[in-house]
Amino acid sequence: MFRNAAAISLQLMGPLQRKKAGASVTRCLHQTLTMAKRVQARRLDGIDHDPWVEFVKMASEFDAVNLGQGFPDFPPPDFAVEAFQHALSSDFMLNQYTRAFGYPPLTKILASFFGKLLGQEIDPLKNVLVTVGAYGALFTAFQALVEEGDEVIIIEPFFDCYEPMTLMAGGHPVFVTLKPGPTRDGELDSSSNWQLDPTELASKFTSHTKALILNTPNNPVGKVFSKAELELVASLCQQHDVICIADEVYQWLVYDGYQHVSIASLPGMWERTLTIGSAGKTFSATGWKVGWVLGPDSLMKHLRTVHQNSIYHCPTQGQVAVAQSFEHEQLHFGQPSSYFAQFPQAMQRTRDQMICSLQSVGLKPVVPQGSYFFMTDISDFKSKMPDLPGDVDEPYDRRFIKWMIKTKGLVAIPVSTFYSVPHRKIFDHYVRFCFVKDESTLQAMDEKLQKWKKELRP
Repeated sequence: MFRNAAAISLQLMGPLQRKKAGASVTRCLHQTLTMAKRVQARRLDGIDHDPWVEFVKMASEFDAVNLGQGFPDFPPPDFAVEAFQHALSSDFMLNQYTRAFGYPPLTKILASFFGKLLGQEIDPLKNVLVTVGAYGALFTAFQALVEEGDEVIIIEPFFDCYEPMTLMAGGHPVFVTLKPGPTRDGELDSSSNWQLDPTELASKFTSHTKALILNTPNNPVGKVFSKAELELVASLCQQHDVICIADEVYQWLVYDGYQHVSIASLPGMWERTLTIGSAGKTFSATGWKVGWVLGPDSLMKHLRTVHQNSIYHCPTQGQVAVAQSFEHEQLHFGQPSSYFAQFPQAMQRTRDQMICSLQSVGLKPVVPQGSYFFMTDISDFKSKMPDLPGDVDEPYDRRFIKWMIKTKGLVAIPVSTFYSVPHRKIFDHYVRFCFVKDESTLQAMDEKLQKWKKELRP
């Protein structure tokens, strides 16, 4: 009724009056609609903050070297780029839908490749799901398996999406913390030194525990869980009938002779594990957003239900490129010519270079066994300049990074972001750097650090 009356009144006005009145009516309608109902779903409460947005914006404003975000700033390997180019320019039908749960040649090569590694006969139709990146795989898993009242054990520090994804599914996050052991004087800490307390871990399992999420190699600390540590987790999962969601996106990026072990390969674990991988991390092409989940059909059928009623389908050409890239790698796997051998060797050199450079200004890196990242201890800075500008309750690492961006031109990510709220102040003397960067980026970093070093001289 109001809309009809407003329309008639507008017709009787002159052009200028009509324009002004129309704007007033529109504002009124918008106000009424905005105020009538709650807009935001309650499942979004408390999870809307994104620290990456703030620090990326600051990096741009102050022309800083971005060592915070986890992406390579160099091209993927030639064979992967050529595979994508071929997918774009060959069969025109690759511009259309493929099988909803994954391009058949991709699910087939994933089943073959990982079946050998996991010691399983993997059915490409029942045990493989292709997703929009590993992020999509994680979200699909949480939505499919976690419901109101379920507890999910999260090992902290944790990749920051695990907690909000648990909450959005109606679950309750339960945290258990990796704790650093003592180090010898003059030695750098190592991610291998960060351990779970077996008794504390066991105490987190209850009758309400539905799942445990395991990230190895871990982001942000770079820890590669040993077989003994995985056996402990596996034993507890089996004892308490708990699903394990294994985020293994960095499985090929392992250094210093350490070995990645998939928990799904341990006895009795295939049946209760979802193993998540990423083409972005595997082939240095994070923008392709192709991920996958491997697991038993008893779990996977529920992920397929979520997938078909949400994403439904992932871009075909990206899947084609990933399939061909894996086919290329399968021919070289286990040989010196393998990209999975060459890439971690190159990144280990980059890691070592960045660690050496950051030490020159008093930062103390925690040497990672794997992943794109390492953490750096800033305790000395916290002691010398504890009162950096910031909000009253703001963790120190956030204030330190803002100071470092503005005054030193370097970007990192606060490690407190990767902890539950009660533990953020306990671990706010660490920041995270990404070392999977091009030589030009490392050179720009070194130039900033040389200026910083000069400022430290008496």
